[in-house]
Amino acid sequence: MWYNEATTVTERISTLSYKFLLFDLDHTLLDFDTAEDIALTHFLEEQGVTEIQTYKDYYIPMNKGLWRDLEQGKITKPELVNTRFSRLFAHFGIEKDGAELALLYQQHIAQQGQTYAGASELLDSLTAADYEIYGATNGITAIQTGRMAHSDISPYFNHIFISEQMGTQKPEALFYEKIAEQIPDFDLSQTLMIGDSLTADIAGANNAGLDSLWYNPKQLENKSLFQPTYTAYSYDDIIRLLLP
Repeated sequence: MWYNEATTVTERISTLSYKFLLFDLDHTLLDFDTAEDIALTHFLEEQGVTEIQTYKDYYIPMNKGLWRDLEQGKITKPELVNTRFSRLFAHFGIEKDGAELALLYQQHIAQQGQTYAGASELLDSLTAADYEIYGATNGITAIQTGRMAHSDISPYFNHIFISEQMGTQKPEALFYEKIAEQIPDFDLSQTLMIGDSLTADIAGANNAGLDSLWYNPKQLENKSLFQPTYTAYSYDDIIRLLLP
């Protein structure tokens, strides 16, 4: 594990006093890539598409771009949800109702609750150590609720805070302010945000004045302006930090 703070591992661990853990879901605990791949396959087959991989190759980067635009406030959540599939089919010369397609896709993706190997064991260990665990996710309520219900990690969470329900999203400080209002005896200084996204999870924690842990299993270089308190390359790193 690599620490941004100029202290040794022993010194830093000896002063930890976290109680509340805010976990991002997708790409941190939930395997979104697998979920998306399966859901898209079923959805596109349902739409009569035969060149499924060709459609995926266009949709996946386009969808990621729309989520980046949403993080940056360039588009609204309804714009993202109701236009991404109409844009997909329009690219291939087919006119379809984006809002209708969104509901059909939602039925497929909401059933995909795949998690990464070791995720449930991580949360089990943290729960046994009396941490209060919460989800903090940018997502669509029906989709995230469904996916968590189909996962093996749902029982470990006290509550899942979903951006669509909150009326705000990461990285806005307001997202965390609303979380603070809903957690009994919440203390900012005892809270750690854990997630894979520098521009959502870490930037949001920076904006809200929270400590943060960048979950970085691909060992990417941080080229952003956002600085995590810690960086973990594996679930074992998180365990070593929080369960000394």
